[in-house]
Amino acid sequence: MLLTVLGCSGSIPGPGAAASGYLLEAGGFTLALEFGNGVLSRFQEERPLFSMDALVLSHLHPDHCIDVSSLYVARKYHPSPPSEVLPVFAPAEAHSRFVAGYAPDAAERASLDFGDVFAFHPLADGAAVRIGPFTVEPALVAHPCEAYGFRISCGGVSLAYTGDSGPCEALETVSAGVDVLLSEASWTHAPERQPDLHLSGRQAGELAARAGAGRLLITHVPPWTSREAVLKEAQSAFDGPCELVVEGGRYEVGEQA
Repeated sequence: MLLTVLGCSGSIPGPGAAASGYLLEAGGFTLALEFGNGVLSRFQEERPLFSMDALVLSHLHPDHCIDVSSLYVARKYHPSPPSEVLPVFAPAEAHSRFVAGYAPDAAERASLDFGDVFAFHPLADGAAVRIGPFTVEPALVAHPCEAYGFRISCGGVSLAYTGDSGPCEALETVSAGVDVLLSEASWTHAPERQPDLHLSGRQAGELAARAGAGRLLITHVPPWTSREAVLKEAQSAFDGPCELVVEGGRYEVGEQA
């Protein structure tokens, strides 16, 4: 399983940096995970425009999904559009969310149907789905909206992705024993941090240690947070391989990691 980082800036795109977006590839199948600000541009730098086979969204905050609107335009109005709709696995309100975000007035919203471009499949807590060669296990996590973390398995290897979440039991479940933990860490540790929102670097490291993860990859660090301070915290709590992901980075999941 190959992980490619399209964007990893937390909460907003940073200077010259896209927000959350990743690719997982195995057996000739390309699964896009998140599609935030700037990710469609980065995707086209990495792969042909219509080469993704499915899209998974952890939640519907803009930094994780807003470029779906642009992807709709590309797949709808390109002179040579793809012949098949794109499967999108997302929270239940995804369809209405994207229609409302795209259409400027009620009349257009009433006539607009993203269903001619996307096939929406609502996620459910604990309900595993098979997407190409991948098994994706969603778990509701601690965030202000409907939001999921994922355990993604393929060919005997596994990756856990926290999405956006504060510490919660669901993260313990999806990350137990994984080869790679791709964890957000949006700030350094402090007692006044808002609960049920994000992880600190220390909390990400502690999660990886409890999980027995083979490797910790830190992502979703906002432009106003010190990446080095977050990494130092994570490394202080987890003695396994640990690094900050970078835009354009490629990471093997499994024995080659």
